[in-house]
Amino acid sequence: MVSLFSFFGPPLITIFLFAVGTIPYALWVLRRKPSRLARWVVIGSAAAIAAYGAGSVYGLAFTNPLDVCADKTGDGVYRDAGRDYTLNSVGVDSFPPSVSCHWSSGYSTEAAWSSWAAYLLYAGLACVVVCSILLAVNRDKNRRVRLPRGTV
Repeated sequence: MVSLFSFFGPPLITIFLFAVGTIPYALWVLRRKPSRLARWVVIGSAAAIAAYGAGSVYGLAFTNPLDVCADKTGDGVYRDAGRDYTLNSVGVDSFPPSVSCHWSSGYSTEAAWSSWAAYLLYAGLACVVVCSILLAVNRDKNRRVRLPRGTV
C-alpha cells in the first residue's frame, strides 16, 4: 500500500517550490524588466527544478527505495501487495528519477514517479533550451544593429 506522503507529497512539494520561487521571480521582473525570452528561460528552469524535486522525493526514492516498491511484512521481508512475490533488488536512476523493482517471480516493475512530473521536467528543459537559443540569436542581432558604420 502506498503511503499518503508518497501519493500527496510530490504534488505538494512542487506547488511549494513554485510558490517559494515566485517571490524572487517577481522581484527580478519588477526591478530588471527582463525580456519575455529571459523570463521564459527562468520559468522553464523553475519548472524543471520543481519537477525533478518532486520526482526524486517520490517515496524518498533515493534514501529508501525499498518502501517505494513493496510493503515490509512483520518478518522483515518486502512483499508485493496482494501477491506472494518477494522483492529481490531495487534499481535507482537519478535522471530521470526512477525506481525499478525486481521480484522473485522474475518480472520487474517500474515504480512510476508521477507522469506529470516527467512531462513537466522535459517541458521545462525544452523551454530553457529553445528560449536560450532564441535569446542568444536575438542578442547577436541587436548587437550587430547597434554597431556604427565602418566597424565589423
